[in-house]
Amino acid sequence: MAMPRTLIAGNWKMNGLIPDLSEIKTIADAANSASAEAVICPPAILIERSSSVASGTTLRIGGQDCHPASSGAHTGDVSAEMLAAVGATYVILGHSERRSDHGETSAMVAAKAVAAYRAGLTAIICVGETEQERVCGTTLSVVEAQLAASLPDAANASNTAIAYEPIWAIGTGQVPTDQEIAEVHAAIRAVLTTKLREGAKEMRLLYGGSVKPSNARSIFAIPGVDGALVGGASLKASDFISILSAAPLRET
Repeated sequence: MAMPRTLIAGNWKMNGLIPDLSEIKTIADAANSASAEAVICPPAILIERSSSVASGTTLRIGGQDCHPASSGAHTGDVSAEMLAAVGATYVILGHSERRSDHGETSAMVAAKAVAAYRAGLTAIICVGETEQERVCGTTLSVVEAQLAASLPDAANASNTAIAYEPIWAIGTGQVPTDQEIAEVHAAIRAVLTTKLREGAKEMRLLYGGSVKPSNARSIFAIPGVDGALVGGASLKASDFISILSAAPLRET
């Protein structure tokens, strides 16, 4: 059975203004000839413009979060339906910065994923351990519990991807060893198989945390890695395209 295309998603976080749409344009032009599926998740104010820039190319645009409700008195929030209305097809959920800065629980992440499915969006659900949890040897139990509680029963390979992002590696330049990444991805796959059974087989598992052009190829070669969630290196088209070019070719 052919595996889904490698997925490379860029998370711009709270970065980017209208002039930076030129980076989106350059990435969009390159995405057409890439073997991997490319997604850029800019700030909410740029989603509609980014979708317009990427129109007619294979580059997909996503949001960085959504509210569980479709509408209502939720000042400052954006619903999944709103994201879809301005051209988003993906949404990142449960990123460690949302969990820590905004107190998001795994139950909240699961509710947001249900909202994403309702609006026809593909959810990229993030999990990962702190440096202290890694040092204490609880990485696997932490990630397994986080994933099990963040994943709705309706999740499948078509509407969900999982991103393993060790918190201590995000933006620090530190990267787990190949063996450590492979071990966590194998544990994630086991949780998916237990929870979703057949729906787990082709779900893409991304690695995130200081992914850059210099290490992308070696990360993609690790067993169980089906792509990457890229932070800072996605802000520059040249860096993101280099990572995109390092992705392995897969049949679709």
